[in-house]
Formats: sequence, C-alpha cells, structure tokens
Amino acid sequence: MRAVCQHGLAQRIRRLNVGFKAGSACRKVAARGVARKIAGLMHDLAKKGIDIKDLAFRANSPIRFILPRGGVVADGYEATILPDVCAVIIEAGRLGKLGKRLSHLAERCAVLQHGFATLGIIALVDEATGYQDYRTRDALAKILERFVAKEIQPYVRTFPAEFYKQIFRLNGWDYEENCGRPSVLGHWTNDIVYKRLAPGVLDELRKLIPRDQKGRLKKKLFQGFTPNFGHPKLREHLAGVTMLLKYSPSWEIFKDRLDIEYPPWGKPMKLPFPERLEILADEAHRS
Repeated sequence: MRAVCQHGLAQRIRRLNVGFKAGSACRKVAARGVARKIAGLMHDLAKKGIDIKDLAFRANSPIRFILPRGGVVADGYEATILPDVCAVIIEAGRLGKLGKRLSHLAERCAVLQHGFATLGIIALVDEATGYQDYRTRDALAKILERFVAKEIQPYVRTFPAEFYKQIFRLNGWDYEENCGRPSVLGHWTNDIVYKRLAPGVLDELRKLIPRDQKGRLKKKLFQGFTPNFGHPKLREHLAGVTMLLKYSPSWEIFKDRLDIEYPPWGKPMKLPFPERLEILADEAHRS
C-alpha cells in the first residue's frame, strides 16, 4: 500500500479546485477540512444518483502512519483515493450532474485519470519519494508481463483519427482522412505514447515485433499489448493525450502539459503535486 498525507491530498484537491479557493487559505486547510470538502462533494453527487463507491466514508476515515523520514506520525489516505475521486467526477460530468460551476472538472479529471490510475499513482508516489530505488527487478518484470503479450495480437484499429488531426493542427499541417503522415510522427508517437505508459514497455514491444530486411516493423507496436490490460491502458492513455492535444493552443504548450501529466519514464519528473508528498511505502506493487 502507498499512503498520501492529508496535506498532500489537500494540495491535489486545490489543484483540481474542488470547493477550495486558491491561495494561502487552501494551503493552511486543516486535515478535517480536507475530509469535509471531499465527503461533502461526494454526498452531493450521491444525492444526484452518482455511485460514489465508498469515498465519503474513506474521506472521513483517514489512516495513521509513520512518515518514512523523521518518524513523525501523520494522518492520510491510501494513494488510490485520488484516481477514485477522478473516476466519480468523470462519471458525474458524463451524466450532466456536476452543474455549471464544476463542469470543467470532468475534462480535467479525464486528463489526470491515466496518471492516477492504480498502477500510475503508485509509481508516481514512488517516483516523488525516491522509493523506486527499492523496487526489485521482479517488480519491473511483473509490470511488463501485465502490459506486453507473449505473442503478437490481431490488428485492431487503436489510434483515433482525432489524435493525428490534432497533431497536424498544432503543427500547421493540412489534414485529410487517410492522408500521408510525416516520418517524424513515428518518433513523436514513441515519445508521446509508448515511453510514457510504463517503464520498459517500448523496449519490450520492439523485441516482440519483428522487422523486415529494411528494418521496418512488420506489425504495429500496439499489437504487442496484452488484450486484457495493456491494450485498455493504451486506449486510456490515448484518450487523455488526445484531450491534451485538443485543448492546447500550441505544440510547445502541449509538450509542457504532456511532461506534467504523463512524464516519460526514466527522466526527471515535473510533478503535478505542488509540494512533495509524504508517504509510507510498505508493500511492493500488487501482482
């Protein structure tokens, strides 16, 4: 399990602007205030028929743990509460239950959802705290086993046309359905998609997919994903990235946002958390 202290959760909620005013007032919010804000929002959505899972209860039931540095006792939550909150808000937005004041949150949470999916939030917390130094090679092997199939899978159209349409738009290129694509798009796709899904995935896919005599891939890289986990995670990532593309006014701004929301593995991160999270990491990644 990974835990995030209530201060870290307050910072995350402040960035989503869920019922908090920006500025020092939010930064100084009490632990009970954090719980009340989350629980209050969840109760409001529940009254509108939204399945809030058990988030109101979880928000009002912090766990107590010892911080890894300094031995100080702190109150907080299991880190997966963050993607769960995002999932509920996205569903509320889809059903038109957020109201005008909070309607923007659904789009914001859709972008964040991939980064805060169960695997991603654990990895993100580990990266923020340096706990990744203690990961074993077995853990990486388990991640690759979940993402990459043993055999090449049948072709299923995966990349939406909107993904390429928005790349063309941001680069000032004319776009037509089934038009030719600049060779640089292959390199950009590796960077935007495969290098940001999970550690080692791109290299593992390259090992699986054979090449012809000219060095070209005989199959698409995405045909190497497992159908029950890797491929759904790829689609989820593409949905978030496509939304980033759509709402970015320029290619440079898109790349900056991409590095924040979907940082590439193995490089310094621009953490979406304004301040360092305090956590307790006492178990390896779930198998």
